[in-house]
Amino acid sequence: MASIRQLASGHWQVQIRLKGRKATETFLRHDHAREWASAAEVQVDQGRAPTVRRARSIKTFAALIDLHVADMKDVGKPPQRSKRATLEMLQRELGALPLSQLDRERLIRFGRERAKQGAGPVTLAMDLGAIRLVIGHAAAVHGIEVSVEAVQLARLGLKQLGLIGKGNERDRRPTEEELAALFAQFDSNERQLIPMSRIIKFAIATAMRQEEIFRVTWNDLNTRTKMLTIRDRKDPRNKKGNDQRIPLLAVSGYDAMALIEEQRSARSNADDRIFPYVHKSAGTAFTRATRDLKIENLHFHDLRHEGTSRLFEAGFSIQQVALVTGHKDWKMLRRY
Repeated sequence: MASIRQLASGHWQVQIRLKGRKATETFLRHDHAREWASAAEVQVDQGRAPTVRRARSIKTFAALIDLHVADMKDVGKPPQRSKRATLEMLQRELGALPLSQLDRERLIRFGRERAKQGAGPVTLAMDLGAIRLVIGHAAAVHGIEVSVEAVQLARLGLKQLGLIGKGNERDRRPTEEELAALFAQFDSNERQLIPMSRIIKFAIATAMRQEEIFRVTWNDLNTRTKMLTIRDRKDPRNKKGNDQRIPLLAVSGYDAMALIEEQRSARSNADDRIFPYVHKSAGTAFTRATRDLKIENLHFHDLRHEGTSRLFEAGFSIQQVALVTGHKDWKMLRRY
């Protein structure tokens, strides 16, 4: 049953108590309060939660995305770089759509258009996953009437078309000849300010990601125990606070601790990072060198795969390798 009363401020407050559910909203005008009360009673009678006023004002998918982002910020979990970029793309591509038009047909058309733009099966799967997340959040948290089923059907349709699927696992490893050529290329270039040969060896010795290498500081290093702490290590389930201590080993053909000591002797500025360089610049230098040397299909991230493979070749178990690489799901390591 709904009750409407005027507050001292002159606003009108509605309280709903029906079938064990309770909701309260405040309006400037009495007729708006009455309209919401009637609609809320119908929703409760149908076993649904009343739609709050904030949610009632949402008409487009862009507003739905904004609502999701605002809610996540409120609970201290704002979208990180990758998710934020996906949501910004969805704002551009689908944001102007009224919620009523965000149906299976339109989502399949979106998938086809993204594929024509060059989005691969994994990227498109992530796009649909983000759409489902935003819509599911709106329905579950705010009771907004949007069709989660439309996303599921679109995903199934795009999968049938071969536009959504799992990516091919990379198994590219640099050969010893390729590594030697890269070292010679970098070491002979006097204009190369980033110690790329040392960084490549360190990447293989530690199986660290590119960004992680250029983020660790001297304070993260324990020379006595030969341990290095990686702050906020990548983890899809825990974006922040996922610090991990890894051992600095010498089992992969390169000695991680010795490479750090080499870097210490070359230290010439006040930057507290062990490798005080821009990680994108290092990636660009690596790509340019592989192109100049005509080394095909080799990425910087393949050095992490190489380091992981060498740990297994050194006799380490899956559990031991995971302590170095940071993999939480051991299934990811089985292919090595």
